[in-house]
Amino acid sequence: MPRAFRFGVSLMNPVPADEWRAKCRRAEQLGYDVILVPDHLGMPAPFPALVAAAEATSRPRLGTFVLNAGFWNPTLLAREVATTDALTGGRLELGLGTGYVQAEHDTAGLPYGSARERVDHLRHTVQELDRLLGPAEDQPRVPLLIGANGDRLLRLAAEHADIAAFTGARSVPGSTTGALAALTAEELDERVAAYRRLAAGRAEPAELNVLIQLVVATDDREAAVRELLPRVPHLTARQALDLPILLLGTPEQLTAQVLAQRERYGFSYLTVLEPYMEAFGVVVEALRGQ
Repeated sequence: MPRAFRFGVSLMNPVPADEWRAKCRRAEQLGYDVILVPDHLGMPAPFPALVAAAEATSRPRLGTFVLNAGFWNPTLLAREVATTDALTGGRLELGLGTGYVQAEHDTAGLPYGSARERVDHLRHTVQELDRLLGPAEDQPRVPLLIGANGDRLLRLAAEHADIAAFTGARSVPGSTTGALAALTAEELDERVAAYRRLAAGRAEPAELNVLIQLVVATDDREAAVRELLPRVPHLTARQALDLPILLLGTPEQLTAQVLAQRERYGFSYLTVLEPYMEAFGVVVEALRGQ
């Protein structure tokens, strides 16, 4: 029996308070299960934005998607997490990643480090949060999501995460601005299989998440994908149409794609970016609770 769907939307654009609350209420109205905030410079500060989202809504959970571990001291982060969880009525879900945009670290005057050093810091952060926020007798632990792609991150997610999040892309070597290259469907098959091997000994399976990068409502998928090929020059049109991070088609086709990727990969928790909140709403309406 597949895990029931959950749907999240990552709200990226900073706006005045009234507009922020209005779009959070719209996300709830559309049926989204989780309102998420990323952790990039120039975007809303995650924790105050989530507290405001909680005040404007009653049902959705609230999450970071994902915190850049390199921006955070683990002890101070534990304080933010505990306070935000309390102020949101226990609705917080904590998403963590290593960070992949060197330019943001440079702007903030923070060390970026090698890939190994960033994973080491994330592991240390997770361990410290476990120590500082360990489950109390009268309150469950804040659910932990870890965004992963490489083997060491997949192992960390398998060991600690309640939710394993797959980006469906890898960092472009040498890029300081966070450029990403999409994985093919077959490459993502291999990454999910690697995670499953590492997580085979878990008492409870984790929820699997994927970040959808683009949603296009169209009656002609082939024509739409041809327009997108310059963004993925390493892929053919057929390979691009197979990508789970790109959804193109009529409402019925979009819904069929989501069902097919749950069958293929096990992705039951899907996140879309803010610009596609409305377009993806038809899928949320069709599949909520399934």
